[in-house]
Amino acid sequence: MKISETQKKRNGSIYWAVISLVALSCGSRVLAQTNNAGVAGSSTNVTQLGNMTIIGKLDQGRDQIIPDLGATAHTFTQEQLQSMSQGENAPFNEIILRAPGVAEDSAANGDLHVRGEHANLQYRINDVLLPEGISGFGLELDPRFVESMQLITGSLPAAYGFRTAGVVDIKTKGGAFENGGTAEMYGGSYDTVRPSFEYGGSTSNFNYFIDGSYDHNALGIENPTPSSTAIHDVTDQYKMFTYLSWILDDTSRVSFMGSASYSNFEVPNTPGLPAGTSPDGNPWLPINFDSSTLNEQQREQNYYGVLTYQKSVGDFNGQVSIYGRASGVHFRPDQIGDVYFNGTASDVERKLYSGGLQADASYELGSHHTIRGGVMLLDEVLFANTSTSVFPVDDNGDPNGSLFSIMDNHRLTALFSGVYLQDEWKVCSKFTVNYGVRFDDFTSSFDSEYQLSPRVNLIYQPTASTTLHAGYSRYFTPPPLENVSGSDIALFNGTSNQSNSPQDDPPKAERANYFDVGISQKLAPGLVVGVDGYYKQARNQLDDGLFGQSLILSAFNYEHGKVYGVEFTGSYTHGGFAAYANIAWSTAQGENWVSSQFLFTPDDLAYVKNHWIYLDHDQRVTGSFGASYTFKECDRTSTRVYADALYGSGLRTTVNTPNDGSVPAYYSVNLGVEQSYKLAKDKTLKARLDVVNLTDNSYQLRNGSGIGVSASQYGARIGFFGSVSLTF
Repeated sequence: MKISETQKKRNGSIYWAVISLVALSCGSRVLAQTNNAGVAGSSTNVTQLGNMTIIGKLDQGRDQIIPDLGATAHTFTQEQLQSMSQGENAPFNEIILRAPGVAEDSAANGDLHVRGEHANLQYRINDVLLPEGISGFGLELDPRFVESMQLITGSLPAAYGFRTAGVVDIKTKGGAFENGGTAEMYGGSYDTVRPSFEYGGSTSNFNYFIDGSYDHNALGIENPTPSSTAIHDVTDQYKMFTYLSWILDDTSRVSFMGSASYSNFEVPNTPGLPAGTSPDGNPWLPINFDSSTLNEQQREQNYYGVLTYQKSVGDFNGQVSIYGRASGVHFRPDQIGDVYFNGTASDVERKLYSGGLQADASYELGSHHTIRGGVMLLDEVLFANTSTSVFPVDDNGDPNGSLFSIMDNHRLTALFSGVYLQDEWKVCSKFTVNYGVRFDDFTSSFDSEYQLSPRVNLIYQPTASTTLHAGYSRYFTPPPLENVSGSDIALFNGTSNQSNSPQDDPPKAERANYFDVGISQKLAPGLVVGVDGYYKQARNQLDDGLFGQSLILSAFNYEHGKVYGVEFTGSYTHGGFAAYANIAWSTAQGENWVSSQFLFTPDDLAYVKNHWIYLDHDQRVTGSFGASYTFKECDRTSTRVYADALYGSGLRTTVNTPNDGSVPAYYSVNLGVEQSYKLAKDKTLKARLDVVNLTDNSYQLRNGSGIGVSASQYGARIGFFGSVSLTF
């Protein structure tokens, strides 16, 4: 049987992954034997050390495997999470918005723009890469299971591949240090009802943690109007997360993470929309339809599981994981209403299945070098099924027949594989060089590419209060499989859903050179300031947008791209007081669309071919600010108060040429207070009040125009929320 070149590449990648995995496993055994042989009477019995001691040691070892050497890292501790707007009840993306250089978009679907990028974020939980799910409105990650987290940006070390705008690195609660639980009821404005629980503990060498929540509210997706309440915007969301850990001996453990989320959304309506018309000026349907009664729905499901083995012995630390994920989204149109307003209605369902492995290790080679290496393999398959109601049209685009349906079902596959090797070289006590290289391969049913990517970061600490860093990274970013259309646009020729352009080149991997330089200065005890500048030059710059009726992102490329900016940060802590301020300036531009051209109008295609334009998610100035104070009134009670704010100069919109304007600048101020009462030795009662958008500011995130912008979106108006929780 003849083997295709694509299959050869896939087999080669799998072979390399397996060889690396075996080598890591064998290496850990050899090192363990060597280490034990040199210590008289050594034992790996789990009872030799206490449970807490072993867990702390293994956690420290895990932190040594994939450090953020030379990159820019912003940390959120558990205390900081509690001191932000809505605390652990905040949507996950709202927390990341408090980091430098993060611009707000649709809060409901988790859209974030880090350093002028659209998405391009990778999420890691306990240093294991979380496979991507289908983009949508459901935020499956829940702040309740977070012990601490970092947003890592800038020039990333070789260990981080594929999604490179930023790394959301989460350390979960594990049970060993919880030994109890919390039950909470949260609710308030917009019909919000959100019960939740978490529980963790340990028995002998077994540790466990679980949390779950249910969320019902009437503002599931951004309101398309400036009114205080949205029309047809109810959502119901269910989430659960589990972490289990078994200590095998003093140097190793096996852990499992599992997550499930299920969400239903009503797509909000805009009243008073005019009827859609064909080129002859007549409505698509000879009826009257009130746009406020549209009934579009979206359902999302996400499930994943990760099984990990960790070994930390002597100077060696290693971790091997296998993972699987299933993700799905189903957009259901209002058949009559969508045809009335758009001339077409699409029922869209996508299902993404992922599976793979990841292996990473570090070895301290003397006092000056730490060698790190690893491999990642991710296999994905996407099923995209669409049923679209359309009219047949004549050469002028006017309907000349009855409504009928077109089925467009397809299957896409992708294999992501990468391997890296790097060295942390401590040249002297004040100067460190972290250099390395990674090789990535992307083989799919629509594209096949690979790249060798060098990385280098320099860290210089001339004094105990001053740290300088500079770095260069070569990036290789394949398109997210879940955002690749795969549609056969020729099926719709001669219908009311005919594409703007007949050209449909497949999305390609982005290739970029990234430069970053910064300084952090401690000015006084508790007071730290920093400045960081970056520049990215890209070929086949990736972007995503919402096109048509379904609320699912579609990927496309600019032939050339450039992103550059500067961030200013400051923080101060003293006693129970903490404050922070972040200001970022950024520019993101692209030229000439070279894939998915059918998404754009001929006029826009012609203009962008020879003109640089701002990317739709470009926001010139972004800011986040906050302050909190925690004080104890007596041994049994404490009070926390906070205030924080977000600012944006406005995302892009189209006035005359694509993305040539921006919506007005906006701000949002939030306040809150939390009171804790210690009822008994192990029981604490907490009451919390949050006021969101204190000034009831009506601000627009999107106005419905711009490249890949499907609808107007407004930020939430003033909201009052309260919670009561019992920790036991």
